[in-house]
Amino acid sequence: MAEINPVLLKELRQRFRRGKTAWLLALYLFTIGGFVLAFIYLNWQSAPGYYQPNRSLEIFITLSVAQLFLLAFVAPGLTASVISGERERQTLNVLLTTRLSTWSIVWSKLVASTAFVVVLMIATLPLYSIVFLYGGIAPGQVPGVFGFYLLTMFLFASLGIVCSAFFQRTGVSTLTTYGLVFALTGGTGFLAAFLTEVGRINRPETLVNPGFLNWVVEFLQQTNPVFVLLKILAAEDGIQTGVSLGLPYWANYTIFCLGLGLLLLFWSSRLLLPQPRGRFFRLADKRSHGDGFSG
Repeated sequence: MAEINPVLLKELRQRFRRGKTAWLLALYLFTIGGFVLAFIYLNWQSAPGYYQPNRSLEIFITLSVAQLFLLAFVAPGLTASVISGERERQTLNVLLTTRLSTWSIVWSKLVASTAFVVVLMIATLPLYSIVFLYGGIAPGQVPGVFGFYLLTMFLFASLGIVCSAFFQRTGVSTLTTYGLVFALTGGTGFLAAFLTEVGRINRPETLVNPGFLNWVVEFLQQTNPVFVLLKILAAEDGIQTGVSLGLPYWANYTIFCLGLGLLLLFWSSRLLLPQPRGRFFRLADKRSHGDGFSG
């Protein structure tokens, strides 16, 4: 069995031994728990004196959607500075002189950053016990939701790492990462809704290829985290049977997240190679670094 990567071991120790890690975990749980308690309180106000157990499915939906948005906020923030931070501290060149490959460095940064996000998700499991007290959800929905979170976290973290490797400054990297996450979650959803409306307004004979338009809309929906989560949450209504490209929606989303995430990580490792970069990369470095000197 291979030894633990020293970079990974160092990153894990630094991340989990800091005092703000416990505070961030407490804040995360407080935020998620606040959503649940606020939802129960509002339902108790509508039926004074007791809580309606048949609303447990709505708690599950509220909890899952809230965790997705918090995941989209936490995961990119933890990874958008892992490479650019090393560059700003002028320790990246030292790290590249070690016997570790660039792929090992990128992978270690990814695992160390996402390990804390996994801890956050595991810590929310007791909140889901509120739903199990009353039932109302399918047995496979909870594992399906957490599997969806792992895939989405991997994709968001990969976006943060490639931006961190591409840009010189952490601020630019973080801003770009959040922009890409918003485009992936909200932008593709709005585009799918727009194309759907275009298909409804125009007559079939006016469209160049209606079948291709429908395929694009379905592809956008089945690679959009919000749409996929809603399909998982609505499993009892049979919405989970939608198929695109001959595969179930969850298979399409899995292939999309893993494929795109691995490509981004491979690109990140290539960006760390100590070799002259092309004109496009030099232009990006100049814009992100400003008028300051470049290490």
